[in-house]
Amino acid sequence: MPSLSLNQRALLMSVLILVVGLLIWEAAIPAQKAVGELTEYERLTGGGAQKAGVPPPSQVFVKAWEELSNPFYDAGPNDKGIGIQIGYSIYRVLSGYLMAAIVAIPLGFLIGMSPVAYKALNPFIQVLRPISPLAWMPLALFIIQDSEASAIFVIFICSIWPMLLNTAFGVAGVRQDWVNVARTHELGHIKTAFTVILPAAAPTIVTGMRISIGIAWLVIVAAEMLVGGTGIGYYVWNEWNNLDLTSVIFSIMMIGVVGMLLDMAFATLQRAVAYAE
Repeated sequence: MPSLSLNQRALLMSVLILVVGLLIWEAAIPAQKAVGELTEYERLTGGGAQKAGVPPPSQVFVKAWEELSNPFYDAGPNDKGIGIQIGYSIYRVLSGYLMAAIVAIPLGFLIGMSPVAYKALNPFIQVLRPISPLAWMPLALFIIQDSEASAIFVIFICSIWPMLLNTAFGVAGVRQDWVNVARTHELGHIKTAFTVILPAAAPTIVTGMRISIGIAWLVIVAAEMLVGGTGIGYYVWNEWNNLDLTSVIFSIMMIGVVGMLLDMAFATLQRAVAYAE
């Protein structure tokens, strides 16, 4: 029997951990007391109603099957399929993220190539970067006066810093020998930036973009809990208000799956731009 590869062994271990974890979870949840086991007084006082509690994984899987069987239904403002809710969230994330990329990458190039620009802008970066993105939400709602645009603005704010700093670090770290060769061939600043510096700094830039998309996906859930209306964050909050913990756990799983897919997409891009010196 041939030995398993590293990836196959890792996959087997992951599946084993998942199965064991689900079995422990299922066994740890006490069974609900059946109505027939209650006294007449308990039934009259509502004792037969199912009490809110952490559901076992079997109930979560049933809920997942129901939701994923028809993910794009729309039965009104507070009753939309999980596919629609995730679609709203991804739209907001990508809108704010792309705007951040348009600002952060060129500005990061400037900071990385110019020590003067770095020293001039660094104090502003160090003051603004630690501010929680959600702290901007009240100000955004007051100025923009639109919850959708405010949520996108918050994504813009949280996405810009990792891309900006990684771009500046990647550009500043390009080997001077390569830049000198470009000067020897009398390449202009623009051509040098696109043919030498950008390919050399691309792995670091994409790393910043990968970090930013993860942060953006984290922040959108909290932002949608505040602004409400639509989105996966609103879905979680709405189901919590309905005391439907099965739906809450299902939505948490979906948040994790979408976040993993976004990260995998940027990991693929990161491998595509990697190079061997």
